[in-house]
Amino acid sequence: MAEDFNTDSMLDMFLYESDQLLGELQNTVLEKKDEDCFDETSINEIFRVMHTIKGSSGIMMYENITKVSHKLEDVFYYLRESHPENVPHLELVDHVLDVADFITGELDKIKEGETPDGDETKIVEDIDKFLKRLKSGVEEKGEELPPENTYVAPSQFYIAPTGSESNKYFKASIYYRSDTEMCNIRAYTAVYSLKEVVEDLEYMPGDIITNEDSGAVILEDGFHMLIKCQCSKDDIVNAIGDTSGMDRVEINDCTQQEFEMGFHDHGPEHIVIEMEEKDKEEDNKGKKKAPQPGDYVIKGKETGKGKKLAKSQPKPSHKQSYISVNVEKMDALMDMIGELVISEAVVLQNPDLKVPGLDLTNFQKAAGQLAKITTELQDVIMSMRMMPLTNTFQKMNRIVFDTSRKLGKDIELEVIGENTEVDKNIIEHISDPLMHLIRNSVDHGIEDKEDRIAAGKNPRGKITLEAKNEGGKVYIIVRDDGKGLNKQVLYNKARNNGLIGNRPMSDYTDREIYQFITYAGFSTKEQVTELSGRGVGMDVVVKNIQAIGGKLEIDSMEGAGSEMTMKIPLTLAIINGIVMQVASSTFVIETNAVKEFVRITREMIVKEPNGEEYVMLRGECYPFIRLNEFYHLSDNVTDIEDGIVVLLEHENKYVSVFIDQLIAEQEIVVKPIPSYVKRVRGISGCTQLGDGSIALILDIAGLIAGQERS
Repeated sequence: MAEDFNTDSMLDMFLYESDQLLGELQNTVLEKKDEDCFDETSINEIFRVMHTIKGSSGIMMYENITKVSHKLEDVFYYLRESHPENVPHLELVDHVLDVADFITGELDKIKEGETPDGDETKIVEDIDKFLKRLKSGVEEKGEELPPENTYVAPSQFYIAPTGSESNKYFKASIYYRSDTEMCNIRAYTAVYSLKEVVEDLEYMPGDIITNEDSGAVILEDGFHMLIKCQCSKDDIVNAIGDTSGMDRVEINDCTQQEFEMGFHDHGPEHIVIEMEEKDKEEDNKGKKKAPQPGDYVIKGKETGKGKKLAKSQPKPSHKQSYISVNVEKMDALMDMIGELVISEAVVLQNPDLKVPGLDLTNFQKAAGQLAKITTELQDVIMSMRMMPLTNTFQKMNRIVFDTSRKLGKDIELEVIGENTEVDKNIIEHISDPLMHLIRNSVDHGIEDKEDRIAAGKNPRGKITLEAKNEGGKVYIIVRDDGKGLNKQVLYNKARNNGLIGNRPMSDYTDREIYQFITYAGFSTKEQVTELSGRGVGMDVVVKNIQAIGGKLEIDSMEGAGSEMTMKIPLTLAIINGIVMQVASSTFVIETNAVKEFVRITREMIVKEPNGEEYVMLRGECYPFIRLNEFYHLSDNVTDIEDGIVVLLEHENKYVSVFIDQLIAEQEIVVKPIPSYVKRVRGISGCTQLGDGSIALILDIAGLIAGQERS
C-alpha cells in the first residue's frame, strides 16, 4: 500500500492544522511564561501538540519538522512522567518558542512551494543537552527514569503483529463531526499514532488512503479498528489524541476470537457494543448489573447486511456546521455582489422609467423586493468575511515577549476586545502596522526598570491592546504606561531635520506635534539599534493605515504614557453615500461624514485677505470650500443662494463644501482610482452609478488636510 500513498490531497489539511496547533502552542507557552513552571495541563497540551505535529509531518515526510517535534515531545514526555523539580522555566520557554519558530518557517516555505530544507541540527542538540541536564538531576537523587519516548519512522502503513500471552483486545470506533472534511486522512493519522502502542491492528474502511470516497463512509458510519495490545484503554485514547473534527472515541473490550475474525468475515455491526462503564459497575454482591430493558435496540440495515446491536441513545442535538472556503472565492463573490448592486441601480434608475403616464405599481413592488434581497445578500457576504482579531492580537503577545527580553525590560501585555470582528482584508493590512506600534511602545514607550522605580512606578511596564466598534469604524488602541512623548523634544527634532520649516511651536496643537513621529526620516533615538533609530517605520505604518481608509491618532501625557489609536473602516467594499453634482461632475460623500445640509445667504460668508473663506453657522465658523474652484470646474451654480452647503465632519474636524444640487442617497461600490490616473487631492476612489456614469468619492480627511496646509 505504501507505493499508492500520495500526500498531495493531505497538504492543505497538514498546513491548516499545523498552523492551528502552533497557535495553540504559543498561546499556552506565553500564558505561562511568567509562572515558575508549566502546570500539568500545560505539559499535557504541549505534549499533545508536538505529538500530533510529529505524526502528521512524519506522514508528509518532512523529516526536519518530525525531528524537532519529536525531540521537544521527549522533553514534555519526561516532564509528564517524572515531574522533576527546579526546571529552568524561561530556558524551556525559549526552547519551545525556538521549535515553534523553526516549524513556522518550514511551513512558510511549503506554502510558497519551496522545499522545507531548514537545518534542525542545532535546535535538536540544544534541546537534547537541556533534557540530559534534567535527567542527570534525577539520576543524582537515585530516582528511576521513565522508559524512552521511542519513535519509529513510518516505513509502511501496516502494523506488524507480535505475540504475547498478556494481550488485550479492543474494538475502537472514532466518530467525526458532521462538518469534518477529509475524514479518511484523519483516520490515517489515528492509525499512525497507534503504531507506538499496539501490536496488531485492523481497520474499516480498509482503503482510507487509496480511496478518497472512504472519507464520506467514515463521516457517515465512523472509523472502526480492532486492536491487539498490552496497554489500557486510556493509553489508546491518549495515543489517538483529540484532533480537530473528532466528535468522540468509543473503546470496548472484545474477545480474541472476535479480533481474529476481523472485518472480512463480518462487519463491525456484528460486534456487540458493551455497556458503558457506568453500567458495568458491580452491585453490592459483586456481580455485574444485568442488561435493563431498552439498553439495546436493533438498528435496521439494508438488505443483505447484518444488524447492529447498540445502546439506545437520544437524538443528537443540532450542531452548527462549518465549511472552509478559499479566500479568493470569497473575494470573487464579494466583487460579484458589488456588480449586482451596480446592476440594481442601473435597473431602478433606468431613464425609460421616466416616460410620463407609465403605471409602475407592479414594478415598484418587484423593485422593492429586489432591493431587499440585494441588501440581505450583501449583509450575509459581509458577515462571512468578518473575522475576529483574536489571532492577530495573540501574535502581539509573542512580539512583546521577544522584544522586551532583547531590551532587558519586564513588560506585560493586556488584551481587551480581541473578539471584535473586522473584514479579513483589513486584518491582513493592519497586522504589520500593529506589530510596529507594539514594538514602538516596548522600545520607545516603556522605560527601563531603574527609571520606572525612580519615577515611583511599578517596575513592570504594561502595554494594553484594545479593540472596539464605534460608529461603523473599528478602533484599535495601543496604550502604554511609559514615559510619554516630550513635545519640546519632538518639535526641536522635527525643526532640526527640516521637516516643518521655521514655524513656531505655538502654531501646532499637541496632537499635531505628536504626529511628527510619523514623518519620514523622523527618529528621537540617538543610537541605531536592531529595533529602531533608522527613522523608518512610523511613516510606513501611517501609509498602510491610510491605504485602507484609516487614520492613526496619537495622544500622550509626559511621564504617564502614550496612546496610539488606529481608526479603520469595518469593510472596504460597499458604503452608503450621498450622490451630489457640481457643474457636469458627480461626487459621492460617505453618509456617516455628513452632519447637515443647509442653504445659506451671502452675508454668512466670511472672506480673509489671503482668499480663504469661512461660513458662519449658528455662531460657529467653519472652513468653506467651493468644489468648482477646488477642482477647476465650470458651468456650475455661481450664486451662493442657489446652491447647497454640506457640513462634513472627520475626526472632530469640520469643513463645509458648496455644491450645485443633491441627487440621491444609495449604496456605493467603492472602486480604486486606476493607477494610470494621477492622484488627486481630496479623492479616495470612484464608483459607477445607475446610469453608467462615473462618480468620484470625496476623501474628507484629504479636503481638511488640504485646507489646513493652505
